[in-house]
Amino acid sequence: MSEPDLSLYRPNVGVVLFHPDGRVWYGRRAGTPGPHNWQFPQGGVDDGEDYEAAARRELFEETGVTSAELLAKSIEWIAYAFPADYGGTKQAHGWTGQKQKWFAFRFTGEESEIDLEAHGEIEFDAWRWGALDEAPDLVVPFKREAYEQVVALFAPLIT
Repeated sequence: MSEPDLSLYRPNVGVVLFHPDGRVWYGRRAGTPGPHNWQFPQGGVDDGEDYEAAARRELFEETGVTSAELLAKSIEWIAYAFPADYGGTKQAHGWTGQKQKWFAFRFTGEESEIDLEAHGEIEFDAWRWGALDEAPDLVVPFKREAYEQVVALFAPLIT
């Protein structure tokens, strides 16, 4: 199988937020029926924006969290393609999928800091801590392979 043309993939960042005890943060996508409606915070990168800055911005916008220290980041892109029937604005803009730089942060604040309404646009309607290796089974199937790569990348960080 040939490698995808990543120039057709939207630049994006993803965040795995580690609790000090090694669990990770999951958000349930607002308005998305289960069972595959949990995921990590993620979002687009603005033109000229530094990837870590984009990851911190997305983390804040989607969770309210600002108390986080960088643990690790991906060097290579981790990509996924949109399904043919996905539709939506990203495909309408000509993107085949998303290519992501992933960041692992350790949460250093209090849980009261987590505010799913911190930014006017609500991405998640619930959240929980869970095991990192749950991720591929919680996310929509077309993101599963990317999440398997993220789990493999950040598994050594579990304390």
